[in-house]
Amino acid sequence: MSDTGNTLVSGGTEKVVRVWDPRTGSKKMKLRGHTDNIRALLLDPTGRYCLSGSSDSMIRLWDLGQQRCIHSYAVHTDSVWALASTPSFSHVYSGGRDQSVYLTDLSNRESVLLCTNEHPILQLSLQDDMIWVATTDSSVPIHKEPSSIIPGVPAITQHEILNNRRHVLTKDTAGSVKLWEITRGAVIEDFGKVSFEDKKKELFEMVSIPAWFTMDARLGCLSVHLDTPQCFSAEIYAVDLNVAGAQEDLKRSGSHGLSNGDTSTGKDVSLKNLPHPRSEVDDGAENHASQMLPSFEFSTVSPPSIITEGSSGGPWRKRITDLDGTESDIPWWIVDCVEHNRFPKENTKCGFYLHPAEGSPAPNITQGKLSAPRILRIHKVANYVVEKLDRPLDGNADSTFGMGLTSGQSQFSALDSSSRLGLKPWQKLKPSVLAPEMSLATVRAYVWKKPEDLILNYKVVHVHGPKFEDLGNRLQKYAHANHAVTSSPGAHPY
Repeated sequence: MSDTGNTLVSGGTEKVVRVWDPRTGSKKMKLRGHTDNIRALLLDPTGRYCLSGSSDSMIRLWDLGQQRCIHSYAVHTDSVWALASTPSFSHVYSGGRDQSVYLTDLSNRESVLLCTNEHPILQLSLQDDMIWVATTDSSVPIHKEPSSIIPGVPAITQHEILNNRRHVLTKDTAGSVKLWEITRGAVIEDFGKVSFEDKKKELFEMVSIPAWFTMDARLGCLSVHLDTPQCFSAEIYAVDLNVAGAQEDLKRSGSHGLSNGDTSTGKDVSLKNLPHPRSEVDDGAENHASQMLPSFEFSTVSPPSIITEGSSGGPWRKRITDLDGTESDIPWWIVDCVEHNRFPKENTKCGFYLHPAEGSPAPNITQGKLSAPRILRIHKVANYVVEKLDRPLDGNADSTFGMGLTSGQSQFSALDSSSRLGLKPWQKLKPSVLAPEMSLATVRAYVWKKPEDLILNYKVVHVHGPKFEDLGNRLQKYAHANHAVTSSPGAHPY
């Protein structure tokens, strides 16, 4: 745009230079002459002359009054990506894909090679008697002779969101492979120059969590995108976030923690008393009135930025540490989440059936489909079955998991985890027996693999020793999916 603000020029893949009046939004003219994409444009202070650089390696000088090209300069051997002129618009500095910087006299068309680089030239900027050159390299040298180098951060060229939906594996232009914690915006482990694919396979976890964010690295850094209501679709138990003193059934969503971190302005939020999160049993019930959850904490040395659209539709950007709470353009769903603890309704339930295993003397404890949170773990299903074996079914055909899920936990509190969960007698049956820490969503995605409702089978396991005398023949093992048994020919767990 010209200094007077009455002329705007644009170019692109259509190989033409368009001239606009920004005051009215109307197009004044279209200038033709280049044979490839327009990559760089300059206007003189008066808005009379325009310089254009193109992928056809040419620089052209246009007279906007005459609406024609008055000079062309064949200076470069490849695409021209950057232009910078002197204040008087008598000379132009140019750079591009040929890794060279030239100074050209616009009147007599004489050009001088100023310097060459090891990388293509992206941008040029004049400052007194120096010229700043930005290249595809991640360092910024100062010309003519580099007196110092400002270290840069290698750009991220490859990334993979891991199955736990909290960690992201990246590879940068220096070849380093790193593991990021999204909820903190920080690198938690640097693996060095290793194979990205091998490390991705090594970090694979058999867990199923809905995608609650999207990501790209188009700017050379990680950009995380949150859209409602999808960003509230994934939940995690607070104990898995290492929240001290959190009760076992306390949950939170990733976006809730990110939003709280966004609005904390970098201050100490470890004891911030936030609105109470939803209960595992009833989304509308009060859950642990005295429970305080910390927000996710971001780096204050290099804080992430928030880029969003305000209520008027215009984009705005602020660093997290710059938020002061007065921003009227913060999206309404973030305000609802942080201030009022209101979340969009998302279906976080998983329907399934519980049946005794074939040949097992255990009774059928349910008469219909059960419903529970997708993140519910298999050992809680086992506890539910134990409780139902002690307490006859009340006749309700379609049951929903309630508080009875956790009451059975105390019956096994004195036992070590492997004995309590009946893993030892079943080690040889790993292909069909479910791990205690698996969630219903994980079982459905990696074991069941069918669109129909999940079917789990259970049976009574006999245990021995004085430690288990009071338990007798009571259930210790949660179940396996029917098809998992038949998937191993010749093997039968019963």
